[in-house]
Amino acid sequence: MSKHLHFIGICGTAMGSTAVAMRQLGYKVSGSDEKVYPPMSDVLRDAGITVTEGYSAAGLPPDADLYVVGNAISRGNEELEAMLDRRLPYTSMAEMLRREVIQGKRSFVVSGTHGKTTTTTMLAWIFENAGRNPGYMIGGVPENLPSGARFNHGDLFVIEGDEYDTAYFDKRSKFLHYLPECAIVNNIEFDHADIFRDLDEIRLTFQRLLNSVPRNGLVLLNGDDRNCLSLKSYAPVKTVGLGEGCSERIVITSADPESTGFSLNGAAFSVPMIGEFNVRNAAMCVCAARHAGLTDDEIRAGLESFRGVRRRQTVRGEVNGITVIDDFGHHPTAIRETLRGFRQKYPGRRLWAVFEPRSNTSRRNVLQGELIEALKQADGSVVAAVANPEKVPEGQRLDVEAVAKAVVEGGGLCFHEAGTEAILARLKAETKSGDVIIIFSNGGFDGIHGRLVKALA
Repeated sequence: MSKHLHFIGICGTAMGSTAVAMRQLGYKVSGSDEKVYPPMSDVLRDAGITVTEGYSAAGLPPDADLYVVGNAISRGNEELEAMLDRRLPYTSMAEMLRREVIQGKRSFVVSGTHGKTTTTTMLAWIFENAGRNPGYMIGGVPENLPSGARFNHGDLFVIEGDEYDTAYFDKRSKFLHYLPECAIVNNIEFDHADIFRDLDEIRLTFQRLLNSVPRNGLVLLNGDDRNCLSLKSYAPVKTVGLGEGCSERIVITSADPESTGFSLNGAAFSVPMIGEFNVRNAAMCVCAARHAGLTDDEIRAGLESFRGVRRRQTVRGEVNGITVIDDFGHHPTAIRETLRGFRQKYPGRRLWAVFEPRSNTSRRNVLQGELIEALKQADGSVVAAVANPEKVPEGQRLDVEAVAKAVVEGGGLCFHEAGTEAILARLKAETKSGDVIIIFSNGGFDGIHGRLVKALA
Protein backbone atom coordinates (compact mmCIF):
# COMPACT_ATOMS: atom_id res chain seq x y z
CA MET A 1 0.00 0.00 0.00
CA SER A 2 1.44 3.41 -1.01
CA LYS A 3 2.38 5.93 1.65
CA HIS A 4 -0.08 8.82 2.10
CA LEU A 5 1.35 12.36 2.24
CA HIS A 6 -0.85 15.33 3.14
CA PHE A 7 0.47 18.81 2.21
CA ILE A 8 -0.73 21.77 4.29
CA GLY A 9 -0.29 24.76 1.97
CA ILE A 10 -0.15 22.68 -1.20
CA CYS A 11 -0.75 25.42 -3.78
CA GLY A 12 2.59 27.21 -3.41
CA THR A 13 4.84 26.75 -6.43
CA ALA A 14 7.39 24.52 -4.68
CA MET A 15 4.83 22.61 -2.59
CA GLY A 16 2.57 22.00 -5.57
CA SER A 17 5.41 20.84 -7.83
CA THR A 18 6.67 18.55 -5.07
CA ALA A 19 3.21 17.11 -4.46
CA VAL A 20 2.75 16.29 -8.15
CA ALA A 21 6.20 14.70 -8.37
CA MET A 22 5.52 12.55 -5.29
CA ARG A 23 2.20 11.47 -6.81
CA GLN A 24 4.01 10.44 -9.98
CA LEU A 25 6.46 8.48 -7.86
CA GLY A 26 3.55 6.39 -6.56
CA TYR A 27 2.58 8.09 -3.30
CA LYS A 28 -1.00 8.89 -2.35
CA VAL A 29 -1.17 12.68 -2.03
CA SER A 30 -3.76 15.09 -0.68
CA GLY A 31 -3.55 18.71 0.39
CA SER A 32 -5.20 21.92 1.48
CA ASP A 33 -4.77 25.63 0.87
CA GLU A 34 -6.75 28.83 1.21
CA LYS A 35 -5.71 30.00 -2.29
CA VAL A 36 -6.88 27.25 -4.62
CA TYR A 37 -6.93 28.70 -8.14
CA PRO A 38 -5.35 28.11 -11.57
CA PRO A 39 -2.84 27.29 -12.79
CA MET A 40 -1.73 25.25 -9.75
CA SER A 41 -5.23 24.00 -8.92
CA ASP A 42 -5.52 22.60 -12.46
CA VAL A 43 -2.07 20.99 -12.27
CA LEU A 44 -2.93 19.28 -8.98
CA ARG A 45 -6.33 18.11 -10.20
CA ASP A 46 -4.84 16.70 -13.41
CA ALA A 47 -2.34 14.75 -11.30
CA GLY A 48 -5.19 13.12 -9.37
CA ILE A 49 -4.57 15.02 -6.13
CA THR A 50 -7.52 15.93 -3.91
CA VAL A 51 -7.25 19.50 -2.63
CA THR A 52 -9.46 20.96 0.11
CA GLU A 53 -10.06 24.71 -0.08
CA GLY A 54 -9.50 26.41 3.25
CA TYR A 55 -7.89 25.17 6.46
CA SER A 56 -10.03 23.39 9.02
CA ALA A 57 -9.74 20.61 11.57
CA ALA A 58 -12.48 18.72 9.73
CA GLY A 59 -10.49 18.89 6.49
CA LEU A 60 -7.43 17.22 8.01
CA PRO A 61 -7.29 13.55 6.92
CA PRO A 62 -6.86 11.38 10.04
CA ASP A 63 -4.88 8.58 8.42
CA ALA A 64 -2.00 10.15 6.45
CA ASP A 65 1.41 8.62 7.07
CA LEU A 66 3.11 12.02 7.05
CA TYR A 67 1.92 15.64 7.11
CA VAL A 68 4.09 18.10 5.15
CA VAL A 69 3.86 21.64 6.54
CA GLY A 70 4.52 24.45 4.07
CA ASN A 71 6.88 27.33 4.72
CA ALA A 72 4.00 29.82 4.71
CA ILE A 73 2.06 27.98 7.45
CA SER A 74 2.33 29.33 10.99
CA ARG A 75 0.85 28.73 14.44
CA GLY A 76 -2.81 29.62 14.63
CA ASN A 77 -3.61 27.87 11.36
CA GLU A 78 -6.63 25.73 12.25
CA GLU A 79 -5.48 22.66 10.35
CA LEU A 80 -1.97 22.87 11.79
CA GLU A 81 -3.34 23.21 15.32
CA ALA A 82 -5.54 20.13 14.82
CA MET A 83 -2.53 18.19 13.56
CA LEU A 84 -0.48 19.17 16.61
CA ASP A 85 -3.35 18.41 19.01
CA ARG A 86 -3.64 14.90 17.59
CA ARG A 87 0.14 14.26 17.83
CA LEU A 88 0.32 13.39 14.12
CA PRO A 89 3.70 12.90 12.39
CA TYR A 90 4.78 16.00 10.49
CA THR A 91 7.80 17.45 8.74
CA SER A 92 8.84 20.25 6.38
CA MET A 93 8.96 19.94 2.61
CA ALA A 94 12.76 20.14 2.64
CA GLU A 95 13.11 17.37 5.22
CA MET A 96 10.54 15.24 3.40
CA LEU A 97 12.65 15.55 0.24
CA ARG A 98 15.73 14.51 2.18
CA ARG A 99 14.07 11.38 3.61
CA GLU A 100 11.85 10.26 0.75
CA VAL A 101 13.73 11.42 -2.36
CA ILE A 102 17.37 12.47 -1.96
CA GLN A 103 18.83 9.99 0.54
CA GLY A 104 21.25 7.65 -1.23
CA LYS A 105 21.42 9.62 -4.49
CA ARG A 106 24.17 11.77 -5.97
CA SER A 107 22.75 15.14 -4.95
CA PHE A 108 23.83 18.29 -6.82
CA VAL A 109 22.78 21.36 -4.80
CA VAL A 110 22.87 24.73 -6.58
CA SER A 111 23.03 27.68 -4.18
CA GLY A 112 23.85 31.38 -4.16
CA THR A 113 22.14 34.75 -3.94
CA HIS A 114 21.66 34.92 -7.72
CA GLY A 115 21.38 32.45 -10.58
CA LYS A 116 20.10 29.41 -8.67
CA THR A 117 17.07 28.70 -10.82
CA THR A 118 18.85 29.14 -14.15
CA THR A 119 21.86 27.06 -13.09
CA THR A 120 19.72 24.27 -11.61
CA THR A 121 17.62 24.08 -14.75
CA MET A 122 20.67 24.16 -17.00
CA LEU A 123 22.40 21.34 -15.10
CA ALA A 124 19.24 19.20 -15.03
CA TRP A 125 18.85 19.70 -18.78
CA ILE A 126 22.49 18.77 -19.48
CA PHE A 127 21.93 15.50 -17.61
CA GLU A 128 18.57 14.90 -19.31
CA ASN A 129 19.88 15.67 -22.79
CA ALA A 130 22.74 13.23 -22.20
CA GLY A 131 20.25 10.47 -21.31
CA ARG A 132 21.10 10.33 -17.59
CA ASN A 133 17.44 10.58 -16.48
CA PRO A 134 17.99 12.91 -13.48
CA GLY A 135 15.52 13.74 -10.77
CA TYR A 136 15.26 17.45 -10.11
CA MET A 137 13.57 20.20 -8.12
CA ILE A 138 13.57 23.67 -9.66
CA GLY A 139 12.09 26.88 -8.25
CA GLY A 140 10.78 28.02 -11.61
CA VAL A 141 9.26 26.88 -14.89
CA PRO A 142 11.90 25.31 -17.18
CA GLU A 143 11.44 25.67 -20.92
CA ASN A 144 13.27 22.42 -21.82
CA LEU A 145 11.70 20.18 -19.16
CA PRO A 146 8.04 19.17 -18.67
CA SER A 147 7.73 20.48 -15.11
CA GLY A 148 9.63 22.09 -12.26
CA ALA A 149 10.05 18.81 -10.38
CA ARG A 150 10.60 15.17 -11.23
CA PHE A 151 11.41 12.45 -8.72
CA ASN A 152 12.49 9.05 -10.02
CA HIS A 153 14.75 6.14 -9.20
CA GLY A 154 17.73 7.49 -11.14
CA ASP A 155 21.09 8.04 -9.52
CA LEU A 156 21.41 11.80 -10.13
CA PHE A 157 19.37 14.48 -8.39
CA VAL A 158 19.65 18.23 -9.03
CA ILE A 159 18.02 20.68 -6.63
CA GLU A 160 17.82 24.43 -6.22
CA GLY A 161 19.32 25.13 -2.81
CA ASP A 162 17.46 28.00 -1.19
CA GLU A 163 19.03 29.70 1.84
CA TYR A 164 15.61 30.87 3.08
CA ASP A 165 14.28 29.22 6.24
CA THR A 166 12.52 25.85 6.18
CA ALA A 167 9.32 26.04 8.27
CA TYR A 168 7.89 27.76 11.32
CA PHE A 169 9.47 25.01 13.48
CA ASP A 170 12.80 24.85 11.60
CA LYS A 171 14.58 28.14 10.97
CA ARG A 172 17.59 26.56 9.27
CA SER A 173 18.11 27.19 5.55
CA LYS A 174 16.32 24.71 3.30
CA PHE A 175 19.54 23.67 1.60
CA LEU A 176 20.90 22.19 4.83
CA HIS A 177 18.52 19.24 4.25
CA TYR A 178 19.70 18.34 0.77
CA LEU A 179 22.73 16.05 1.34
CA PRO A 180 24.99 17.51 -1.36
CA GLU A 181 27.63 15.40 -3.03
CA CYS A 182 28.35 18.47 -5.14
CA ALA A 183 27.59 21.96 -3.80
CA ILE A 184 27.63 24.94 -6.16
CA VAL A 185 27.88 28.41 -4.59
CA ASN A 186 27.28 30.95 -7.36
CA ASN A 187 27.74 34.07 -5.21
CA ILE A 188 26.98 35.39 -1.73
CA GLU A 189 25.44 38.78 -0.99
CA PHE A 190 23.17 40.20 1.66
CA ASP A 191 19.55 39.24 1.02
CA HIS A 192 16.44 38.07 2.90
CA ALA A 193 16.59 40.96 5.33
CA ASP A 194 13.51 39.63 7.09
CA ILE A 195 15.37 36.58 8.46
CA PHE A 196 19.11 37.39 8.29
CA ARG A 197 20.56 40.16 10.43
CA ASP A 198 23.67 40.78 8.32
CA LEU A 199 26.06 39.32 5.76
CA ASP A 200 27.91 37.34 8.44
CA GLU A 201 24.75 35.35 9.20
CA ILE A 202 24.36 34.56 5.51
CA ARG A 203 28.00 33.46 5.21
CA LEU A 204 27.48 31.22 8.25
CA THR A 205 24.56 29.36 6.68
CA PHE A 206 26.55 28.80 3.48
CA GLN A 207 29.44 27.53 5.59
CA ARG A 208 27.06 25.03 7.17
CA LEU A 209 26.07 23.88 3.68
CA LEU A 210 29.70 23.19 2.82
CA ASN A 211 30.15 21.37 6.13
CA SER A 212 27.67 18.77 4.84
CA VAL A 213 29.62 17.89 1.66
CA PRO A 214 31.49 14.56 2.03
CA ARG A 215 35.24 14.28 1.47
CA ASN A 216 34.67 12.43 -1.81
CA GLY A 217 32.29 15.14 -3.04
CA LEU A 218 33.03 18.48 -4.68
CA VAL A 219 32.52 22.16 -3.84
CA LEU A 220 32.34 24.68 -6.70
CA LEU A 221 32.84 28.28 -5.61
CA ASN A 222 32.68 31.56 -7.51
CA GLY A 223 36.38 32.35 -7.51
CA ASP A 224 35.74 36.05 -8.16
CA ASP A 225 33.53 36.48 -5.08
CA ARG A 226 35.41 37.15 -1.85
CA ASN A 227 32.44 36.08 0.25
CA CYS A 228 32.53 32.67 -1.44
CA LEU A 229 36.29 32.45 -1.00
CA SER A 230 35.90 33.02 2.75
CA LEU A 231 34.23 29.58 3.10
CA LYS A 232 36.12 26.44 4.15
CA SER A 233 35.52 22.86 3.03
CA TYR A 234 36.56 19.32 3.95
CA ALA A 235 35.70 18.32 0.38
CA PRO A 236 37.80 19.20 -2.68
CA VAL A 237 37.18 22.77 -3.88
CA LYS A 238 37.32 24.20 -7.39
CA THR A 239 37.13 27.95 -7.88
CA VAL A 240 35.33 29.00 -11.06
CA GLY A 241 35.69 32.50 -12.47
CA LEU A 242 37.40 35.01 -14.73
CA GLY A 243 40.21 35.88 -12.32
CA GLU A 244 43.75 34.59 -12.84
CA GLY A 245 43.70 32.84 -9.47
CA CYS A 246 40.72 30.61 -10.33
CA SER A 247 41.44 26.92 -10.72
CA GLU A 248 38.75 26.72 -13.46
CA ARG A 249 39.33 29.89 -15.43
CA ILE A 250 36.66 31.36 -17.71
CA VAL A 251 37.59 33.41 -20.77
CA ILE A 252 34.73 34.96 -22.74
CA THR A 253 35.64 34.42 -26.38
CA SER A 254 32.62 35.83 -28.25
CA ALA A 255 29.39 37.69 -27.61
CA ASP A 256 26.48 38.35 -29.94
CA PRO A 257 22.81 39.17 -29.34
CA GLU A 258 21.78 35.51 -29.02
CA SER A 259 24.73 33.65 -27.51
CA THR A 260 28.04 33.88 -25.68
CA GLY A 261 31.13 31.76 -26.31
CA PHE A 262 33.62 31.00 -23.57
CA SER A 263 36.49 28.70 -22.72
CA LEU A 264 37.10 26.93 -19.43
CA ASN A 265 40.79 26.21 -18.94
CA GLY A 266 41.07 26.22 -22.73
CA ALA A 267 38.07 23.96 -23.51
CA ALA A 268 35.56 25.77 -25.76
CA PHE A 269 31.84 26.05 -24.95
CA SER A 270 28.89 28.20 -26.00
CA VAL A 271 25.58 29.02 -24.34
CA PRO A 272 22.55 30.61 -26.09
CA MET A 273 22.30 33.31 -23.42
CA ILE A 274 23.69 36.77 -22.82
CA GLY A 275 25.85 38.33 -20.14
CA GLU A 276 28.71 37.41 -17.87
CA PHE A 277 26.35 36.08 -15.18
CA ASN A 278 24.99 33.40 -17.48
CA VAL A 279 28.48 32.42 -18.58
CA ARG A 280 29.37 31.87 -14.91
CA ASN A 281 26.23 29.76 -14.48
CA ALA A 282 27.18 27.68 -17.51
CA ALA A 283 30.78 27.22 -16.33
CA MET A 284 29.52 25.94 -12.97
CA CYS A 285 27.38 23.43 -14.85
CA VAL A 286 30.35 22.28 -16.92
CA CYS A 287 32.34 21.52 -13.76
CA ALA A 288 29.42 19.79 -12.04
CA ALA A 289 28.57 17.69 -15.11
CA ARG A 290 32.20 16.64 -15.47
CA HIS A 291 32.12 15.52 -11.83
CA ALA A 292 29.04 13.43 -12.66
CA GLY A 293 30.99 11.70 -15.44
CA LEU A 294 29.73 13.45 -18.58
CA THR A 295 32.04 14.18 -21.49
CA ASP A 296 32.63 17.70 -22.77
CA ASP A 297 30.79 16.83 -25.98
CA GLU A 298 27.72 15.76 -23.97
CA ILE A 299 27.93 18.98 -21.96
CA ARG A 300 28.25 21.13 -25.10
CA ALA A 301 25.16 19.53 -26.60
CA GLY A 302 23.18 20.31 -23.45
CA LEU A 303 24.35 23.91 -23.20
CA GLU A 304 23.73 24.70 -26.84
CA SER A 305 20.16 23.38 -26.74
CA PHE A 306 19.23 25.06 -23.43
CA ARG A 307 16.16 27.31 -23.69
CA GLY A 308 16.16 28.90 -20.26
CA VAL A 309 13.55 29.50 -17.56
CA ARG A 310 10.26 31.35 -17.78
CA ARG A 311 10.34 34.87 -16.26
CA ARG A 312 14.10 35.08 -16.77
CA GLN A 313 14.51 37.63 -19.56
CA THR A 314 11.28 36.50 -21.24
CA VAL A 315 9.96 38.63 -24.12
CA ARG A 316 6.25 39.26 -23.46
CA GLY A 317 5.53 41.27 -26.58
CA GLU A 318 6.77 43.69 -29.22
CA VAL A 319 4.55 46.51 -30.38
CA ASN A 320 5.34 49.57 -32.50
CA GLY A 321 9.03 48.68 -32.32
CA ILE A 322 9.05 48.56 -28.49
CA THR A 323 10.03 45.28 -26.82
CA VAL A 324 8.53 44.36 -23.41
CA ILE A 325 10.48 41.87 -21.28
CA ASP A 326 9.59 40.12 -18.02
CA ASP A 327 12.42 39.41 -15.57
CA PHE A 328 12.30 37.99 -12.05
CA GLY A 329 15.19 40.17 -10.86
CA HIS A 330 14.58 41.92 -7.55
CA HIS A 331 18.06 42.31 -6.00
CA PRO A 332 20.15 45.30 -7.19
CA THR A 333 22.98 43.05 -8.40
CA ALA A 334 20.59 40.97 -10.52
CA ILE A 335 19.08 44.15 -11.99
CA ARG A 336 22.50 45.61 -12.77
CA GLU A 337 23.85 42.46 -14.42
CA THR A 338 20.65 41.85 -16.41
CA LEU A 339 20.82 45.37 -17.82
CA ARG A 340 24.48 44.87 -18.74
CA GLY A 341 23.56 41.64 -20.49
CA PHE A 342 20.82 43.36 -22.47
CA ARG A 343 23.42 45.82 -23.80
CA GLN A 344 24.86 42.77 -25.54
CA LYS A 345 21.49 41.56 -26.83
CA TYR A 346 20.12 44.94 -27.89
CA PRO A 347 23.12 47.09 -28.93
CA GLY A 348 22.29 50.70 -29.64
CA ARG A 349 18.76 50.52 -28.23
CA ARG A 350 17.47 52.46 -25.22
CA LEU A 351 16.88 50.28 -22.17
CA TRP A 352 14.10 51.07 -19.68
CA ALA A 353 13.99 49.42 -16.26
CA VAL A 354 10.64 49.21 -14.46
CA PHE A 355 11.13 48.04 -10.88
CA GLU A 356 8.58 46.89 -8.32
CA PRO A 357 9.95 46.68 -4.73
CA ARG A 358 8.11 43.52 -3.62
CA SER A 359 10.58 41.08 -2.01
CA ASN A 360 11.29 41.20 1.71
CA THR A 361 14.69 42.76 1.02
CA SER A 362 13.85 45.13 -1.85
CA ARG A 363 11.05 46.75 0.19
CA ARG A 364 13.68 47.78 2.74
CA ASN A 365 16.26 50.54 2.49
CA VAL A 366 19.18 48.27 3.39
CA LEU A 367 20.27 48.12 -0.30
CA GLN A 368 18.90 51.51 -1.38
CA GLY A 369 22.29 52.82 -2.50
CA GLU A 370 22.96 49.68 -4.55
CA LEU A 371 19.54 49.99 -6.21
CA ILE A 372 20.29 53.57 -7.25
CA GLU A 373 23.55 52.46 -8.89
CA ALA A 374 21.81 49.55 -10.63
CA LEU A 375 19.11 51.78 -12.13
CA LYS A 376 21.79 54.10 -13.49
CA GLN A 377 22.68 51.26 -15.89
CA ALA A 378 19.37 51.91 -17.70
CA ASP A 379 18.69 54.78 -20.11
CA GLY A 380 15.44 55.39 -18.26
CA SER A 381 13.71 53.85 -15.28
CA VAL A 382 10.44 53.84 -13.39
CA VAL A 383 10.16 52.80 -9.73
CA ALA A 384 6.80 51.60 -8.47
CA ALA A 385 5.44 52.04 -4.96
CA VAL A 386 6.61 49.61 -2.29
CA ALA A 387 4.31 46.60 -2.28
CA ASN A 388 2.55 45.96 1.05
CA PRO A 389 4.45 48.80 2.78
CA GLU A 390 2.69 48.14 6.09
CA LYS A 391 4.79 44.98 6.47
CA VAL A 392 8.00 47.03 6.80
CA PRO A 393 8.62 49.56 9.60
CA GLU A 394 8.66 53.08 8.16
CA GLY A 395 12.24 53.73 9.23
CA GLN A 396 13.40 50.61 7.37
CA ARG A 397 11.27 51.11 4.26
CA LEU A 398 12.72 51.85 0.81
CA ASP A 399 12.31 55.53 -0.07
CA VAL A 400 11.28 55.29 -3.72
CA GLU A 401 11.11 59.06 -4.19
CA ALA A 402 14.68 59.38 -2.91
CA VAL A 403 15.78 56.62 -5.28
CA ALA A 404 14.30 58.38 -8.30
CA LYS A 405 15.76 61.72 -7.22
CA ALA A 406 19.24 60.25 -6.72
CA VAL A 407 19.24 58.61 -10.16
CA VAL A 408 18.25 61.92 -11.76
CA GLU A 409 20.88 63.84 -9.78
CA GLY A 410 23.43 61.31 -11.06
CA GLY A 411 22.55 62.20 -14.63
CA GLY A 412 19.96 59.50 -15.28
CA LEU A 413 16.31 59.55 -16.19
CA CYS A 414 14.05 58.10 -13.49
CA PHE A 415 10.44 58.47 -12.39
CA HIS A 416 8.51 57.31 -9.34
CA GLU A 417 4.90 56.41 -10.06
CA ALA A 418 2.52 55.25 -7.33
CA GLY A 419 0.15 53.04 -9.35
CA THR A 420 0.13 50.76 -12.37
CA GLU A 421 -2.01 53.10 -14.49
CA ALA A 422 0.44 55.93 -13.84
CA ILE A 423 3.37 53.70 -14.82
CA LEU A 424 1.63 52.72 -18.05
CA ALA A 425 0.91 56.37 -18.87
CA ARG A 426 4.50 57.35 -18.12
CA LEU A 427 5.97 54.62 -20.34
CA LYS A 428 3.55 55.39 -23.16
CA ALA A 429 4.60 59.05 -23.02
CA GLU A 430 8.33 58.52 -22.67
CA THR A 431 9.17 55.51 -24.84
CA LYS A 432 9.60 55.33 -28.60
CA SER A 433 10.21 52.77 -31.33
CA GLY A 434 13.42 50.84 -30.72
CA ASP A 435 13.17 51.01 -26.92
CA VAL A 436 13.39 47.90 -24.72
CA ILE A 437 11.39 47.84 -21.47
CA ILE A 438 12.50 45.34 -18.83
CA ILE A 439 10.02 44.82 -15.99
CA PHE A 440 11.71 43.63 -12.79
CA SER A 441 9.47 41.99 -10.19
CA ASN A 442 9.27 38.74 -8.24
CA GLY A 443 5.46 38.99 -8.24
CA GLY A 444 2.58 39.49 -10.65
CA PHE A 445 2.99 43.30 -10.63
CA ASP A 446 -0.73 43.87 -11.20
CA GLY A 447 -0.61 42.20 -14.62
CA ILE A 448 1.52 45.05 -15.94
CA HIS A 449 3.22 43.02 -18.69
CA GLY A 450 0.10 42.34 -20.76
CA ARG A 451 -1.43 45.70 -19.91
CA LEU A 452 1.70 47.49 -21.11
CA VAL A 453 1.68 45.67 -24.44
CA LYS A 454 -1.97 46.72 -24.92
CA ALA A 455 -1.29 50.30 -23.83
CA LEU A 456 1.62 50.72 -26.24
CA ALA A 457 -0.53 49.40 -29.08
